[in-house]
Amino acid sequence: MLEIEFAAQDVARTRFALSPLWEVVASLRVLLGADPHGLHRRWTEAVRPRITAARLDLTPLTSLVTVPTAGIPSFLVPPPTVPQPSLAVELAALRATPPPLLRTSTPPARAGVAALRADPERGLARLAETVEGYWEAALAPYWPRIRTLCEGDVQHRALLLAEGGMQRLFDDLDPRLAWDEGTLQLASRCRSGRARLDGRGLLLTPSAFVWPRIFSDVVAEWQPTLRYPPRGTGTLWEERVQPHPEALAGVLGRGRAMLLAELTGPASTTELARRTGLSAGGVSQHLSALRAAGLVSAHRSGRTVLYARTSVAEALVAQSSGPSPGSS
Repeated sequence: MLEIEFAAQDVARTRFALSPLWEVVASLRVLLGADPHGLHRRWTEAVRPRITAARLDLTPLTSLVTVPTAGIPSFLVPPPTVPQPSLAVELAALRATPPPLLRTSTPPARAGVAALRADPERGLARLAETVEGYWEAALAPYWPRIRTLCEGDVQHRALLLAEGGMQRLFDDLDPRLAWDEGTLQLASRCRSGRARLDGRGLLLTPSAFVWPRIFSDVVAEWQPTLRYPPRGTGTLWEERVQPHPEALAGVLGRGRAMLLAELTGPASTTELARRTGLSAGGVSQHLSALRAAGLVSAHRSGRTVLYARTSVAEALVAQSSGPSPGSS
């Protein structure tokens, strides 16, 4: 049992934030086998071939992130300072990590940390480059979906906090958490004892890839953090309802509407041409227009470019997924 003591100032400084860099680390653990229930099987089956095709050397990351060992070096995932940082912002912080903070209490990661300490500037630059390559191949095409899930959870938690304060917030957050007279109790097999926040508050970060666990980090150098599974994680990789192309065709044109309807997951130009019956050239032209309009994003995986809906497109698709005009 880990007990986290709150003072009045800690309550005032408790906040939420998303973290693309944390999702890189948490999703890598899933790829390395930390998914005993197969919750992310569809994602891993789609991503593994892309990582292979991109010829990514993940050694700088895998030397620090090991499975089944639970510990993750704190310097690898410093808590974000803003609610929704970009990966670039978080990587800038990682590259600037002071050498004295390059340490770990996780035995399997010590060799990787020692290599970083031997040449911090070069090692951290290579680590950040590895993260960027992994992000493009494995997470960037799915980030709008993941971000929407986490943003929705934060909005839900904010309402609970407004309704009933910290008691209401933590009673609903996870069955392993309990709030008792200024102390947050976390039932954990990995951590025990008491920790004081010392006026730093607590950072709560929803994470698509941590279920069924909660990750806690209460080291002195950064704001104490809990990374927890958001509501609806089990539905993250379900096939999305395709919109009725007719509902979008009047606005976007038939070809572009068809392409948005098919982009239930990241896909290449060749794959989209095969599905829709459009020519590869036509698909390319339509995708360029959709990308310019902010409805589609492009991410390279090896020699292949994958296209995915943006958050704006997901919202548009959701609005057009009801009964088609004239249906009864």
